[in-house]
Amino acid sequence: MHPEENTPLTLYSYWRSSAAYRVRIALHLKGLEFKTVAVHLTRHGGEQHAGSYLALNPQGLVPVLLHGQHVLTQSLSICEYLDEVFPGYPLLPANPAGRARVRSLALQIACDIHPLNNLRVQNYLKAHGGGAVDTTAWMLHWMETGFTAIERQLNDGRRDHNGHAAGRPGLFECFLLPQVYNAERYGVDLSVFPAIREIVSHCRAQSAFIMAAPENQPDAEPL
Repeated sequence: MHPEENTPLTLYSYWRSSAAYRVRIALHLKGLEFKTVAVHLTRHGGEQHAGSYLALNPQGLVPVLLHGQHVLTQSLSICEYLDEVFPGYPLLPANPAGRARVRSLALQIACDIHPLNNLRVQNYLKAHGGGAVDTTAWMLHWMETGFTAIERQLNDGRRDHNGHAAGRPGLFECFLLPQVYNAERYGVDLSVFPAIREIVSHCRAQSAFIMAAPENQPDAEPL
């Protein structure tokens, strides 16, 4: 047992943040209890900009995970930390090649799709684009481009990503489901991504994903 396994966990989260959503899925897949502290990203100019929150995370982003004296930021780093400290439900495969593949798929979402579409980017485009940028079209383009590449990889005959192929979701699914949630919000045509849709359907029937869903969070707002 890791010496800090019994230390309480506190997640600073926003119900619609896809990055926080990833960590919630990981926590629930591992069966871990945690306290949620809501950080509203749009109210009063964004609570993530308050001095007290910036003291926790100078980036002014969610999520933040507190575990004892440890202050953890960035969703991928948090998920891998949870995997190392709480090994009961591994999010990554045992073999190096499998782990690299899972990380590659997750990073395509975390680094290539999500950053181009997050709230900070939308706000900047609206403020500095001179009205010339259709932010919804911008987001649809980058999500569709990213999903197209992921779909091809899921269909390349090597679906060994420690997830849906074995009926056991892992790190990739922690990242995929929140991005699909965003895609659905903005009207991406997911019918052209059957492998992605199959994984999402499989996961959404499982309790960890139901508990982590935005609409089931304590700070969820009416749609």
